[in-house]
Amino acid sequence: MTFFNKRILTALLLSSALVACSSDDDEEELPAFAELTEIEEQFEPEVIWDEGIGDGVEHYFSRLSPTIAYGKVFTADRLGDAYALDLATGDELWSIDLSDVNDERSFFDDRVSARIAGGASTGYNKVVWGSENGDVFALNAETGELEWQVKVPGEVISKPEFDSNLVIINTASGALVALDVTTGEEVWKAEQSVPPLSLRGVSGVAINSGGVFVGLASGEIGVFIIENGQQGWTKEIGEPSGSTELQRIVDVDVTPVIFGDKVFAISANGNLAAIDLRSGREVWKRKYSSYRKLTISGNQIFATDIQGHLYAINRNSGMELWSNLALTNRGTTGAASVGDYVVVGDFEGYLHWISKEDGTIVARHHVDSSGIYVTPVVHEGLLYVQSRDGDLEVIKTPEIIKASAE
Repeated sequence: MTFFNKRILTALLLSSALVACSSDDDEEELPAFAELTEIEEQFEPEVIWDEGIGDGVEHYFSRLSPTIAYGKVFTADRLGDAYALDLATGDELWSIDLSDVNDERSFFDDRVSARIAGGASTGYNKVVWGSENGDVFALNAETGELEWQVKVPGEVISKPEFDSNLVIINTASGALVALDVTTGEEVWKAEQSVPPLSLRGVSGVAINSGGVFVGLASGEIGVFIIENGQQGWTKEIGEPSGSTELQRIVDVDVTPVIFGDKVFAISANGNLAAIDLRSGREVWKRKYSSYRKLTISGNQIFATDIQGHLYAINRNSGMELWSNLALTNRGTTGAASVGDYVVVGDFEGYLHWISKEDGTIVARHHVDSSGIYVTPVVHEGLLYVQSRDGDLEVIKTPEIIKASAE
């Protein structure tokens, strides 16, 4: 295990860097990760096309991921190189440098990173990215032209969301901000307190039935009225435990998932819970802890815990159906649902196809050695996955194509 990989592993285990907290622990104290073992591969995933996306995110914390809309793939690197690619071929349709979006940098000026960290998000024929500097950029999705740029009160490190002619952004400072989709002007702002010690990640927002649902650093799920930002119910799902402040962190950094009349959420230290959408009443709660994306497919919830273990859980009862512990401490991503499988990435750059039926790993593909941190994106049966170094691959799962043709 190289020093670089150990650095990544440490960050992953602490949810990719803690706010106001750092560690210089000896390498020998780090927990071991599971070595990959031989599997009986049932098929070989096929790469449809791949492109390099600038310098990627390198070793920084980032949840940047591709977004598919309007027949295009929108993606960016941390420095600020943003692209629209043809969905079928990966050919570049337009690009823009968000670190110099107004073309003000002279030949003699050094480039300063835009620190892009939130997005891409699409809606109303716009694509939006946010930055750790608090900048929000809205571009015309067809041409790439800048339509507006505003500053919000906090880092934007999760995806904004569009609804009701608004762009809703949850910031690392605890401010939930609604911007006018046409002008970028602030419509309302709701502020929540952030504990002195919290995880680096921030929950994205889920919007349904006029409510904005968001995870909070206090270990709660909250809902805000989209029209004016007034807070509705809150529900605590985090459970502080341990004797140190680090051990008692309870952030809800995973974007809530709305399915039917329930909202599902998970805490970094606490529980996975199903909550009634309108009343905030707890339907069921189970002991799982995670900062990775939740995925629902049919009656199954797929959750990756803080140790990299993957679980399938019954959506209606919360009962565990199976678990896969083969990827312990490999920085396992959240699960992407593709046909009969879920797919997760790891810190060495491997993708693993896992049977939804019993949790068996049935196929594997290596993207690149820089690692995969963000859950792959699925569009029309294809996987879109971007590595830390910016290698974007579009991958077909052969059995899905075969099944659909029969």
